Amino acid sequence: MAETAVIIVGAGPAGLATSACLKKLSIPNIVLEKEECLASLWRNRSYDRLHLHLAKEFCGLPYMPHSAASPTYIPRDSFVRYLDEYALRFGISPRYRRCVESARFDEAEGKWRVLARRHGGEEVEEYKAPFLVVASGDNAEGIVPEIPGREVFAGEIVHSCGYKTGKKYEGKEVLVVGCGNSGMEIAYDLSNYGSHASIVVRSPVHVFTRDMIRAGMTLLNYLPLYMVDMAISWCAKLKYGDLSKYGLRSPPEGAFYLKASTGRSPVIDVGTIHKIKIGEIKVVPAIHEIKERSVVFKDGREQNFDAIVFATGYKSSAAKWLKVMKFFDQGKNGNGNAMWKGEEKGLYMAGFTKKGILGIKMDAEVIASDIEMTIRKLGM
Repeated sequence: MAETAVIIVGAGPAGLATSACLKKLSIPNIVLEKEECLASLWRNRSYDRLHLHLAKEFCGLPYMPHSAASPTYIPRDSFVRYLDEYALRFGISPRYRRCVESARFDEAEGKWRVLARRHGGEEVEEYKAPFLVVASGDNAEGIVPEIPGREVFAGEIVHSCGYKTGKKYEGKEVLVVGCGNSGMEIAYDLSNYGSHASIVVRSPVHVFTRDMIRAGMTLLNYLPLYMVDMAISWCAKLKYGDLSKYGLRSPPEGAFYLKASTGRSPVIDVGTIHKIKIGEIKVVPAIHEIKERSVVFKDGREQNFDAIVFATGYKSSAAKWLKVMKFFDQGKNGNGNAMWKGEEKGLYMAGFTKKGILGIKMDAEVIASDIEMTIRKLGM
């Protein structure tokens, strides 16, 4: 059994940032990670051409901004190196291959009791602390929707977390399901490697360039949100024209309003829109049914495909081991507290606000500050 002040579950950016902030306040903490490395999602389950979608000034963790020499939009491999350097700088040594099986608050002791099984063995370790930070994020498991006929499809089905590069799909017909940033970028990557890519677009989407989003995020420091939404929407209209004739409709609400109110991100175009306009990437409606070799769409069209890539999002795995945990809507929990603070005693959540690395930085800072304040108040 190991005791400490704070147990952090997850050694991704959220876990590392929280640990660093606590260390700055001299608060002991232990980081538990089920994989054998930190930032496993970025390191092992991201496609090769991935870059951070936001400019580097919005993607630094606490106390360590990106260097002036780094590119404005940081590639995946560089970001992984940044995280490795971050852990080294702040002396963060996660306990790897610890799969948390349960966590409960012991009222008698006033502490969280966390049980974690070491991979490759039967040994179960117990950890105790008055504070627990869930930093495993909401991207732990890929979601593949139940679609009639999916089980009979003879081609390859893969979630975006298992997609690496379009090289293996050269000359093949590939359907990408999901028109968020991952889906749009995977369709672009497939097309660059000579695949015949199609993408399912069911809902309205905002589309902007990376520099438009960068400018908008900067303007939010000086202008009301609605004015920024109007400005970047006007820029997008000038850049792209009317995209509805290509099957891409815009939501009536502004992009930053949607991000703030629902967590839904706009599409940051990396070249996909041009390929859609020239017909290299086809836009198709929602799927009605999957057959052995083909897909039938809601409008009655049917097309053969060799592979289907589901870029349909992720879900958290924390509910499996933290039975008291309630996931929040609209950035608030049942008690009206901010999303970083749970309803249970000493429970915190880092990286669930759907605000990217910037949101993780804010979560880590406020969580560490709140824990320090509680320790002082209770004389712990």
